[in-house]
Amino acid sequence: DGISNYFSKNRFINLSRDLKKKRSLRSAFPVLDLPLQPIHQHVYEANLRNSNACHEKFTELSEKVRKGGGDNAIARHTQRNRKLLVRDRLRLLLDDEGFLELSPLAGLGLPYGDIPSAGCLTGIGRISGLWCVFIANDATVKGGTAYPITVKKQLRAQEVAIQNRLPCVYLVDSGGAFLPLQSEIFPDKNQGGRTFYNEAIMSAMKIPQVSVVCGSCTAGGAYIPTMAEEAVMVHRIGTVFLGGPPLVKAATGEEVTPEDLGGARLHAEVSGCIDHFAWEEKEAYVCTRNIISTLNFQLPEEEEAEVKEPLYSPEELLGLAPQSYNYSLDVKMVISRLTDESRFHEFKARYGTTLITGFAKIHGHLVGLVANNGELSHQAALKGSHFVQLCDQRDIPLVFLQNTAPTVAPTLSSTQAEMNSNCLKAQGSMMSAVACASVPKITVVIGACHGADSYAMCGRAFDPNFLFLWPNARVSMAAPGHAGSLLPPDSAQEEEQKKKQDDLNRRLKEESSAFYSSGRLWDDGVILPQDTRKVQDCLDIIKQQHYQLSTKKQQSTLLRV
Repeated sequence: DGISNYFSKNRFINLSRDLKKKRSLRSAFPVLDLPLQPIHQHVYEANLRNSNACHEKFTELSEKVRKGGGDNAIARHTQRNRKLLVRDRLRLLLDDEGFLELSPLAGLGLPYGDIPSAGCLTGIGRISGLWCVFIANDATVKGGTAYPITVKKQLRAQEVAIQNRLPCVYLVDSGGAFLPLQSEIFPDKNQGGRTFYNEAIMSAMKIPQVSVVCGSCTAGGAYIPTMAEEAVMVHRIGTVFLGGPPLVKAATGEEVTPEDLGGARLHAEVSGCIDHFAWEEKEAYVCTRNIISTLNFQLPEEEEAEVKEPLYSPEELLGLAPQSYNYSLDVKMVISRLTDESRFHEFKARYGTTLITGFAKIHGHLVGLVANNGELSHQAALKGSHFVQLCDQRDIPLVFLQNTAPTVAPTLSSTQAEMNSNCLKAQGSMMSAVACASVPKITVVIGACHGADSYAMCGRAFDPNFLFLWPNARVSMAAPGHAGSLLPPDSAQEEEQKKKQDDLNRRLKEESSAFYSSGRLWDDGVILPQDTRKVQDCLDIIKQQHYQLSTKKQQSTLLRV
C-alpha cells in the first residue's frame, strides 16, 4: 500500500507539472481591418456626444456612491466608533492590486430612497493570490442596515461564488434588517433567509467561507459568522448576539454591556462561536489572509505573457456605442477593438449576417463571440444555435455582445405571420442552446436589451456568469419611441391612444436607462466601453475553480460547534 501511495502521489505531481507546461494551440485568425471611414463620421460623432453625456452621469453617480453615508456618518464611524471605512478594510484584506467591484450603482433611485452601493460592497479580488468573492457591509450607510436591495446584492454575490466556485469572505458590520420594509426582506424564497441557506449549500459544495466580525452582527446577521467555516472577530468593535443590550433590559431588566453580552472575548473563550480573536482590525485581516493561504488550491505558475492589444484604440468604442438602434455601426468594428491584435475567425460568415459569430482571443483566452448586427432573423437564430452548441462541445467560454431590435416584427399579412412563426421557432432553438450550454457565459449589453431577443442573447434571465452594461445601454420590453407596439390598436379613441403612447414613451425613456437598471441590480454593473477588455478578469476568475484540489472527495457538510 505504501509503494502504491508513493507512485500515486508522484503520478499526481508529474501530472500537475505537465498541466503547467501545456500551452494553447497556435492560432492565426484573420485580422479585422475596419478603420473608421468618412462615411461613418456623422454617426460616430453623434454616438460620441451621447457617450460623453452618459460618462458624465456615470462619474457623478460613482462619486456619490464613494461618499457612502456622507461626511457625518463617516466621522461617526471612524472617530466615535474607531472603525475603518469599508474600502480601507478591503485594501488591508486584498492583494495590492485592483478588484472587480460588482453592481456599485445598486440602490440608487429606489422608491424608498437612495441607498449608496445598496449598503454593502461586493466584488471579486485576490487574497494571497486566490480570487475570492467578498461581501462587506458599509456601516456609514444607514448604520449598515439591510434594505431589500442589500439582501438582493448579497445573494447575487453568493450566486457568483457558487456558480464559479470561488471562496467567499464576509466582512460583517450591520445593524440588521430595516424593519419598516420587513415584508420585502424576510419571508420569501429569495429574501433574507436565503443567505444562510446559501452558506450551508456552499459548505456542502466545498466552497470555503470565512467571516470577519468587524462591527455589529445582530439578529439574523449573527448566523453569518456562525455558519462560515472559520470566523475572526475584532476586540471591542465586534459583537454577535440575537438581541442587543436594550432588548435584554426590556425583557429581564438586566443592564449589560455589548462586550459582555456578545463581544470577541466571550465568543472566543466561552461560546466558541468564533475561531480567531483579533485585538484590532489590521490583525483580523492578516489572520484572514493566513486562513485563505490554508485552502487547498494549486495555482499554475504565472508566466509573463505579452499582452497583445487590439490594432485600434479601445477609446474609439465611445463613438461606436450606439445611442439608439438607428445609430448602430457594423458590430465587427466593435469586435476589432476588443480582441487581441483585432483578430477574429468568423463562423458562417455568409449566413444569417444579422448575427456575427466566431472565435477570438481576449488577453490570451480563447472565446466564442456572439454579437447582434441587426434583427435576430430566422437564419441568424439558427446560426446562433449551431455556434453556441459548438462552443459548448469544445468547452469554450461564450461572450455575448447584445444590441437587440427596438421592437418585435409586426404581423400584417399571412406571409409575414409565417415568417414570424419560423423566426420564433428558430429563436426558441437558440434560447434552448444558450440555456443548456454548460460553458461560462459573459454578456455585455453594448446597445439595446429589448424584448424576447435579449433571452436568446443570454440576458439576465438566462443566468450568465457575469452581465455588464455600457452607460448608453437601454433595457426594456420596447425602446423609447416604440410604445405603440405594446398597446392594442384603437382608432376610435385616437387622441387618447396618442396620450397613452406619449406617457408610456416617457416612462420607457426613464426606466430603460442603464443607471435605472443597475440601481435595481438587473446586472453586475455599468462599465465604460473602453474598459470592456477587462472581462479578461472574469475569464481568469471562472478558470480558477479547476485548481481546487479538495473537490474530488465525497461531499459532506461542515458542522460548526
